[in-house]
Parts: sequence; C-alpha cells; structure tokens
Amino acid sequence: MAIRNARWSSSLSARFLVRPDLCSLFSDPLAVEVEGLVPEQEVVVEARLRDEKGELFESNARYRADSSGRVDLSRASCLGGSYIGAEPMGLFWSLLPQNPYKMLVKRDVRSPFLVELEARDGEEQNGHLLARETLERGFLAKGVRRLPVKEGRVRGTLFLPPGEGPFPGVLDMYGTGGGLPEYRACLLSGHGFAVLALAYYGYQDLPKDMRKLQLEYFEEASAFLRAHPKVTGPGIGVIGASKSGDLALLLATFTPGISAVVSINGCNAVTIFPIMYKGTVFPGLIGDSSKITVTKSGIADIRDTLSNPLEGENQKSLIPIERADCRFLFLVSEDDRNWNSPFFAEEAVKRLKAHGKDNFEKVVYPMAGHYLEPPYFPHCPSSFHMLVGKPVVWGGEAKSHAMAQIDMWEKIKAFFKEHLGTGKCSSAKL
Repeated sequence: MAIRNARWSSSLSARFLVRPDLCSLFSDPLAVEVEGLVPEQEVVVEARLRDEKGELFESNARYRADSSGRVDLSRASCLGGSYIGAEPMGLFWSLLPQNPYKMLVKRDVRSPFLVELEARDGEEQNGHLLARETLERGFLAKGVRRLPVKEGRVRGTLFLPPGEGPFPGVLDMYGTGGGLPEYRACLLSGHGFAVLALAYYGYQDLPKDMRKLQLEYFEEASAFLRAHPKVTGPGIGVIGASKSGDLALLLATFTPGISAVVSINGCNAVTIFPIMYKGTVFPGLIGDSSKITVTKSGIADIRDTLSNPLEGENQKSLIPIERADCRFLFLVSEDDRNWNSPFFAEEAVKRLKAHGKDNFEKVVYPMAGHYLEPPYFPHCPSSFHMLVGKPVVWGGEAKSHAMAQIDMWEKIKAFFKEHLGTGKCSSAKL
C-alpha cells in the first residue's frame, strides 16, 4: 500500500510516514514510521490528543533508529515510555490524561480527533525536535448518513451506511452516563449496519435520571428501527454495555423482533434502579456502600458493592432470559472493577443451559477493565462515577485492555453479520 500525505518540513531533519493516510477512522490501525534520522539514533516519539473539552491526553515511546536511519513502529521494539516492545498502535491506546480521572469520550462525531505526533532526539530530556505531523482520527465514514431521531417518545441518532440498503439494524445503548453517545454507533455503521444510537435519560425531553425508566420506551425504539424502510428484517440486534447490558437483556426477553444481543460487561439482573413494564415493576439490585474499598492510590473500588442477584429477595431482579428467542454474545472483562461481570455472565449462561438452550457465546478477556470501547480508545484506569460521586477504579491493564477491544470489535461485527445478515453494503472508509 502506498504511503500517502508524507511531507517534509524544510525546518526539520526527519519526517513521519503514515499508512494508509493522515486521515483515518479512529477504529482503524495505522502504520507509522519516522525516516531521515541518523543511523542508530535514539529518538522519542510522542503523541498528543486534546478532546473537545480541552483535556490533554499524551503518550511517548523511546526507539533506536535502524542502520538506514528509520524507525518503523510496526516492527521496532519500544525501549521504554508509555509501553514496551513492538506495538504498532501503542502510541494511541496508551494515551493517558494529563489531569487524573479523565476518560476519552467523543462528543461530536462530525469532527475528528486531531493527534499530534512529534519525534525528538532522545539523548537528552526534551530533546531537539526532529519531525512533526498531525493526524485526523475520524468517526463518520464516507457516505454514512447521520439522522437525528425525534419520533414519538424516541430520541436518538440513526446512522445509515452508504448505499441503497436495506441494512441490518442495530440498537446501540450506553450505560449510566446519560445523554447520547454516538461514537460506537457511528463507527459500527461504517461496516454496513443501520445503527440507532439511543438516548434514554438526561437528553432533551427525556427523564433527567434513571429512576422512572419504562421498558415500553425501549420497545418503541426497537419498533421504530425494525419498521424503518432502510432496515432489513425480520429482527434487529441490540448492543448494551454496563447498565444498558441489562436493558438489552430485558428488551430481548419481553420484546419480539430481537435476533441478536451483545452484552458488554452487563448484569444478568436489573441493576440500581427499577424498570417498569406493563404495570410490572422489576426491582433493581441495590449497592452496599459499606463494601467500598480503597486502593493503594486512594481510589474507590466498588466491585463488590452490588447485591448478589441469586440471594433471597434479590432473585426478583433476575432477568428470565430463557424466554428470549435470540442469540446472545456476552463479552466480559476478567478484571472489571465496576462489578463482578464474569460472575453475572456465567450465571446468565447457566440459566440458559438449565433451560436447554445453547443460543449463546461467552468471551472473557483477561486483564481487561470495565470500559470496553471501540479499538484504540485508550484504557481508562479510573474516572469519576456519577452515581458514586467520586473517582472509582475500573480495572484492567493498558495493553491487555487494548487487545481486548480490538478482538471484541471484530467479534461484534461478525456476530451481527452472522445473525442479522449482511444487507447490501460493504464497509465504508473515511
């Protein structure tokens, strides 16, 4: 593949070469090289990204140029810095916030993140600048249409792939942050899916919190997506993470037309707040703040605060997923510190098996933390938890978490293509 947009600066002695382009989708890998160095020269390569609120995320890696004066990040072994070893995308997944407890979130998918790369002489601290380049890491693939939705009670954004369609439909929901995160839905749409990013509280005229959620709202969103002329049938997919994982399971259990469900570090029971449906109230598991522990760095660890759904009255919160007529994909982080998602997923699988079902897959990712995002989003070790009211630890180790996100993304796409069909569209590019 040709190297595009490589450019020399007359004032600098080296340059970055980036394949396939300086402009790419955030979830796509890049091949980065530095050329024009002195043979065997030590060089520090740095990456900086500033989010839409001005928060700065940084990473750095030390390399030694080869005999031709080149550093190929796809092959060269990092000698130290934000990661070690040969990691082609290490500069991206190892980004850390300058201010603690910040998580990288994309708020407006219509604009890219800008990533500044610099290469400096590594013989001394803050060495001489050798090369500089700016990359655009976008979210809205070429031809993908972004359509705000305000239909009945449903609030969200529908992303349609390029082409006439119809396309497999996916309902996308996030957790306890509220509002309308669009970035996962937007990126997924670039792979041939019609994806509805659904808000369900803290957005426009929706409830301000989760205390009065009704399953009928999600049922209405499902019906809207299934009836859309650009969506192929007969069923749609649902993807939920954390709190919205149990919403996805509820929707599949009680609503027709759901063919495939992805639960990312979700629970097999209703969590925190009750859900109402046709006059019935499904109670939410309650957390016990007395079980909060504190890490050596002084951050709250809430993993064991949520009640056990198998004990006593808590069983009323369990979701009878054996009633669902769909396929399940449980994606689980072994080091999830938000709650015991490996236990919840295993109990969900046991329940399905006990009812003679084999309509599930479960994947456990060692040393991954709670927030599994699309590929190359940096690992977030800790951030502010709005329900707890303080920073909490999310678990995981940066490289393991990054590898989990890459694998998870491929599994999600394959799962939906297998159980929803591929429609009439191939993957788009930026």
